[in-house]
Amino acid sequence: MSEALPEGYPLLAEADVVLRDGTVARLRPIRPGDAEAIHRFHAGQSEESIYLRFFAPIRELSQRDVERFTTVDYVDRMALVATIRDEIIGIGRYDRVTPESAEVAFNISDHYQGKGIGSVLLEHLAAIAQEHGISRFEAEVLPQNRKMLSVFADAGYEVSKRYEDGVVVLHFDIEPTAQSLSVRFAREHRAEAVSVSSLLNPRSIAVVGVSRRERAIGHQVMRHILDAGFAGEVYPVNPEGGTLLGTQAYPSVSDLPGPVDLAVVAVPAAAVPGVVEECAAQGVHGVLVISSGFAEVGDDGARLQQQVLRIARDNGMRVIGPNSFGVINNDDSVRLNASLSPSIPPAGHLGLYSQSGALAVANLDSATRRNLGVSEFVSAGNRVDVSGNDVMQYWIDDDRTKAVGLYLETMGNPRKFSRIARALAANKPVIVVKSFVGAVPGHRVRSATVRPHAFGSMLAQAGVIHVENVHQMFDAAQLLLHQPLPRGNRVAIVTNSHQLGTISAGNAAAWGLEVTHGPVSVRTEAPAKEFRVAVDAAFADEHVDSVVVCFIPPVGALDHDVVEAVRHAALRSEKPCVATLLGMRGVDNAEGNLVPEDPGGDATDGPRQAVPLYGMPEDAIRALGLATRYGTWREKDKGEPVVRDGIRRSAAREIIDRVLADYPEGRALTDDESHELLAAYGIDLWRRVEVDSAAEAVAAADSLGYPVVLKSLSPLVRGQSLLDGVRVDLRDADTVAVAFETMDQNLAPLDANYFVVQKMANRGVSCVLGSVEDPLFGPVISFSLAGSPTELIGDIAYRIPPLTDVDAREIVDDIKLAPLLNGHRGATPVDRAAIEDVLGRLSLMSDDFLELASVVLNPVMAHAQGATVLGAEIQVAPPQQRKDPGRRAMS
Repeated sequence: MSEALPEGYPLLAEADVVLRDGTVARLRPIRPGDAEAIHRFHAGQSEESIYLRFFAPIRELSQRDVERFTTVDYVDRMALVATIRDEIIGIGRYDRVTPESAEVAFNISDHYQGKGIGSVLLEHLAAIAQEHGISRFEAEVLPQNRKMLSVFADAGYEVSKRYEDGVVVLHFDIEPTAQSLSVRFAREHRAEAVSVSSLLNPRSIAVVGVSRRERAIGHQVMRHILDAGFAGEVYPVNPEGGTLLGTQAYPSVSDLPGPVDLAVVAVPAAAVPGVVEECAAQGVHGVLVISSGFAEVGDDGARLQQQVLRIARDNGMRVIGPNSFGVINNDDSVRLNASLSPSIPPAGHLGLYSQSGALAVANLDSATRRNLGVSEFVSAGNRVDVSGNDVMQYWIDDDRTKAVGLYLETMGNPRKFSRIARALAANKPVIVVKSFVGAVPGHRVRSATVRPHAFGSMLAQAGVIHVENVHQMFDAAQLLLHQPLPRGNRVAIVTNSHQLGTISAGNAAAWGLEVTHGPVSVRTEAPAKEFRVAVDAAFADEHVDSVVVCFIPPVGALDHDVVEAVRHAALRSEKPCVATLLGMRGVDNAEGNLVPEDPGGDATDGPRQAVPLYGMPEDAIRALGLATRYGTWREKDKGEPVVRDGIRRSAAREIIDRVLADYPEGRALTDDESHELLAAYGIDLWRRVEVDSAAEAVAAADSLGYPVVLKSLSPLVRGQSLLDGVRVDLRDADTVAVAFETMDQNLAPLDANYFVVQKMANRGVSCVLGSVEDPLFGPVISFSLAGSPTELIGDIAYRIPPLTDVDAREIVDDIKLAPLLNGHRGATPVDRAAIEDVLGRLSLMSDDFLELASVVLNPVMAHAQGATVLGAEIQVAPPQQRKDPGRRAMS
């Protein structure tokens, strides 16, 4: 729409959402220009729906009513509309009735009921209302309006209700709870999984752009679909019609004889928007754009790519690509190869996702050579819409996929990735190769400002297995797919070479594995029987969790009796086994021979049916180390979400809004403002008094009470042992005065003589707790010890909110200097629980307010009696839209 946006229109409230049936709707604030659309919406409603919404048979809305509905202030009165094809399909609104509460109401199109529109409107309205200080919703619903009553009852809030004059009056707090968050994530998961399922399990496909030239991309993709034996209907689209590859072709999508689930588009880039519009008119669910020439080639291509996305989303469709290598589904009931690869891996249980087209070829080839069966493969290309997050949502419930491998060049929404990956990794291994090549042409992504280490911390927090390259990804996958998870880190090593045993033991130690059996080295020329006895003994040892076997024959080919010895022992045990056997790599198919470099055989049918083989012992042990770490993560207690006891969110909101009202560009908070903001989240910031003279220093010390600390606030002296920037344990006026005069004389030449006086805290370990609103990650929590050594060695731990109590504990454990907190060399251990409490509260505050550009609590003195927050630097700035806001929204 071209109308000018009304004053106060909140652009950040606009969002694309996936509905319950997998289609896409647009949510946006209502505008005065929607008047005519409101009339059409109301005219299309049944008499029953009108009565349930207005409690009266209002067949036609008056102009006055429509003007009131469409003109809001977006603060005290807010309304959202859900649209598909620019037609309104749902309306949700709230009107403030008290400073803390608002009345909420919904009206959903008869034609779109049952798709979860009311639920998603409620979710978005609640998030917007909270931003404006509203903490409670109320609604009046007729008792017979069961659908709307269920919207409130199923939202996860604690709803109270009463009957008044034949109407059900509902009241509920809209502060997120563990239950409401669980409901939101579950709904998001179901919708996005359904959306991807229809793309990977289509009943009918149209291939648009099938040329008669055999080398043309459209022709190749069409051939691959037919050669794979696709189980559904295939419609080639060519302007000339006729017959192509033995199949009736049609001049356009509008000429197709039946419905289409997936359109594969292989036409010149400039023609793609028109094709997508034609698909939308025919009700196609989604499009797979193989065509290149979009954002990867420059700004003009980027604009064309955005046009394709907007057409698709405005019409309820999903898009894979553009510049995609294609998709594969090896399910025998689907048999889909809509890709540029003429040959595909055998059917199996590994789900593969790749952003890079070139790496997609390598991934498929490597899986085939290793005899690793693949369930589905998705190449996202420029991932204008469907991303790895969407595909992971699908794999959570896909019974055929037992492990997932993802090759990522960029990550558009790490915060959402972390949440979905954690849910997936709880039951299936998630192996990620992340390329750090910088900006990738064609990918819509923001640049991160936090250190790269934060990315690895995010993956570890989510239980993701992070590897360096595709080779390592498949090394890990062949173990995780075909062997049980290790129950611990104790390993046995059996070889026929003392040197191999020593090397293997060293590698095991480097990966945190404890060698509790061996290394056992049989004679170099020992017969297979002797080797078998040694292998059996390793598996039988109750102090062993995993077995590593290395056998390199001194001359000639590998003795197949040795092969059988490994297989016999491994397949009878619940302990995982990795093997290095000469000339073998991939997966043993357990059918009488090991799989060679080019197996050409069938994939294994499930776990514990094959032995993973590696070319070198270090590859085998790396895979085992990764599997062991993953097994440990999966079994550990993940903790409970950090609670919100004693938090006054509205008080914090008032402070931030007050500052930004006077300073729209943002600024640093004063000490008083910082104290007030942190207090709203239960964090006690000790008062400090700025002083300019010895007399002021003494007066401040007298008011605070002795002993006190005098310190410079200059960054030049912070953490510098060579510069005298702090005096502690000052117990009377004379020592305070002398300390000030001495420090002032020493630091004045450096312009570092600006001081504060503060009451002295208990001695302990000085820590730094921080948060930053990163453009890519959203809020990122950090923890370290104070001082230059920490900065020099980068000993900083990170976590992504929301945190659990376990996350808060582990971020403290993650730093190398953590022993200093735990009583190093006889020192008194600090109160870890107090540090973790401050971290939890800081994470909640950072998660709640996008305007908190950065918060640094420095120093936080950790001691045996608690944790004292002595300093805070807080910067507020205008909010930027988060990639994963507190409500469902597509990236």
